[in-house]
Amino acid sequence: MNSTHITVVESGVEMRALLDCSREQRNDALRRLWQPVAGMYSFGPSEPDLVAVHAQNFGFDPAAPKQRMLDALDSLEKADAWDRIKQALIQGATDLATAIPGLEIPDITVLLLLGDPTNRHFMEELQGLSAFGGISGYIAITIWPTDVILNRLEAIALHELHHNLRYSPGGIVWNPMTVTVGEHVVAEGLADLFAVRYCGLRGYTHFVSEQTRESDDVLRRVCEGLNNTGMQNFAGWVLGDASARLFGSSPVGLPTGAGYAAGTRIIQEYLDATGRTATECLRTPAEEILNVALPRLGLNTSA
Repeated sequence: MNSTHITVVESGVEMRALLDCSREQRNDALRRLWQPVAGMYSFGPSEPDLVAVHAQNFGFDPAAPKQRMLDALDSLEKADAWDRIKQALIQGATDLATAIPGLEIPDITVLLLLGDPTNRHFMEELQGLSAFGGISGYIAITIWPTDVILNRLEAIALHELHHNLRYSPGGIVWNPMTVTVGEHVVAEGLADLFAVRYCGLRGYTHFVSEQTRESDDVLRRVCEGLNNTGMQNFAGWVLGDASARLFGSSPVGLPTGAGYAAGTRIIQEYLDATGRTATECLRTPAEEILNVALPRLGLNTSA
């Protein structure tokens, strides 16, 4: 695979420039920052203002104390964040193309940006990470550079790459109205275990507690919702009650990251049963995985 398929935007330069903008210039500067991945939002009936997109992705406030943001940018640069992300994506995409003959890798543009350290949900529930790679050809990664985050940069990128290629043309079709919770849970489990192949324990999404990962009650509760459809209803089942409340959907009695925890257990059970890897299962239908894994976990496949 040619490495030119992967473009990681030099967003550090843009973010530094943004912090120097006058109040009147900030919105235009934010739009320029997000412009390389604007195509991610072209699928809706109307394209949203990229200023609103920045806020929805927990992006930093351009009016935040400048030195705090500059220190955070320095941390990213010292960690060689942009190049580490690119190299991880090149390796991951190459391995996926090798494992799946005929897999077409789209050109992928990646935007890395600083999040808002004053947003409690972003910092406490999500522990400084919000990323999205579900639209073919685009990945947005919003972080606050804690030691944990900086240690997981490759894992974060690989997780989103797996999503990106699962839902690229020729792969699984994500219809927002008909997609099931089961598909989302399976996708998160696959993406985490794909990252684990490269990063060991750092591959697991860090805002999911060990208690949540090991809880049979959490697994059973998530599996009760697997057949629910419509992504507007997913927050509680996948991200947990705190995110559900934030996004205006109904809490279902689950802790943060419950769907990730259930997903990794379901996928591990499937991989153990079949001898396959998360790499090879990039585009394996969720129904196939659930039909194998759930009985082995003592759960009803019609949940």
